[in-house]
Amino acid sequence: MKVAAEVLMYATGTCPYCHRAEALLRSKGVNPQIIRVDHNPALRREMQQRAHGRHTVPQIFINGQHVGGSDDLAALNHRGALDALLQSAPQE
Repeated sequence: MKVAAEVLMYATGTCPYCHRAEALLRSKGVNPQIIRVDHNPALRREMQQRAHGRHTVPQIFINGQHVGGSDDLAALNHRGALDALLQSAPQE
């Protein structure tokens, strides 16, 4: 699959949900930009602000649009909507 989207994921190093989401994205040919929040409170606050108060990891953004966490990403994939999102180019 040709991936055009920019994918950003806030994560921690020990989170199994983060690893699961990253594995799903990589299986789609995505190399997500991963922002580690486990050692930087400022980045965790940034994540919470961007994710409308959600404080768990991962928090995933595709082309700047918040898609949620690992379960949300898996649900998008299950519905067949993830591939379309990943093929769309970022809005400029």
